[in-house]
Amino acid sequence: MTNHSMASRGVNSLVGAVFGAVYIAVGLVGFAVTGSHDFAGEDGGKLLGLFEVNALHNVVHLAVGALLLAGFAGGELLASRVNTLVGGVYLLVGVLGLFILNSSANLLALNSMDNVLHLASAVLLLTVGLSQRTAPQSRTA
Repeated sequence: MTNHSMASRGVNSLVGAVFGAVYIAVGLVGFAVTGSHDFAGEDGGKLLGLFEVNALHNVVHLAVGALLLAGFAGGELLASRVNTLVGGVYLLVGVLGLFILNSSANLLALNSMDNVLHLASAVLLLTVGLSQRTAPQSRTA
C-alpha cells in the first residue's frame, strides 16, 4: 500500500491496522514465555513482566489481530464494525476477568494487568468504532 492510500484511510482503518499488528506481535512474542505452562491453564508466563499469558491467550491475540487486519483491508465501514465488535468482546473479557482471576474458569491465565489492558482496548476500539462510523463514499470520475 502506498503512503498516499494509507493517508487516505479513515480513523477506523488506521486504528484497526495498528491494533491488529500489535495484537499479532503480542500473540507471537507471547509464545516465547508460555513454553512450560498448560495450553489453557490458570497460570501463564509473564509477557513484558506484567501481562500473564498462556498459549490459548496467545492464539486469541493472533485471531483478534487477524480480525482487525481483515477489517482494515475491507475498508472504513468494515473496520468500524470490526473495531466495535472487538471492543465489545474486550469489554466483556475485561469485566469477566475481574471475577475469574482466582478461579478455574480463568482459561486465559488473566491477571489484573491483562484486565486493565483489555478494558483500555475496549474503550478505545468502541469509541473509535462507534463515533467514527461512516458510510462508504461514492467516487466520481
